[in-house]
Amino acid sequence: MAAPDYVPKPVDELVRTYSSPPRRNESWLADRPGELQGRQPAGPRLGSPGPDQGYALHLARIYEGRLVLGAAESEPDAIAGCLAIAMRRSALFGRAPILGDLTLALTFWGFLAPVADELLAIRSQVFAAVASSHHYFERRAIVDAMTDDVLRMTIDQVADVVRTTPAMVLATAETIAASTHGDSH
Repeated sequence: MAAPDYVPKPVDELVRTYSSPPRRNESWLADRPGELQGRQPAGPRLGSPGPDQGYALHLARIYEGRLVLGAAESEPDAIAGCLAIAMRRSALFGRAPILGDLTLALTFWGFLAPVADELLAIRSQVFAAVASSHHYFERRAIVDAMTDDVLRMTIDQVADVVRTTPAMVLATAETIAASTHGDSH
């Protein structure tokens, strides 16, 4: 048993040291009931697992009170939808989320600058109530609509696309709106 250094030890008692357990003769197998066989499942609404994704919640606090929202939009909904995109982007690169991931998502959807009324109208429908856990499938639809090509862009490239090709953002929003309205989950 461990004891503080100031406790005297009997001179005739052997000092205990660490010894490794005996080696296993067989090799280890992933045969537990919860083990995944092969690669992580991929597909619509299955998520994008990555390391330390909860850190994105800390990063989101930086943008609290700084988003440009329409009258029918809420900050928690905008942040929840864009956080999910940021976590997918970070998982795509195999790392924890960074501020750039969230900034890219907020830039793509126009939450950091004023946007056209057309985008504002459809964006308010797409992001409506996605902060609620009851709207997980709607939040996943937002994430799944983002292409890997867009997620691999830099923030400046995304800002250029939003500025020069707003139809791309509108098309993404319309795809989401169409997929969530006729979806029974």
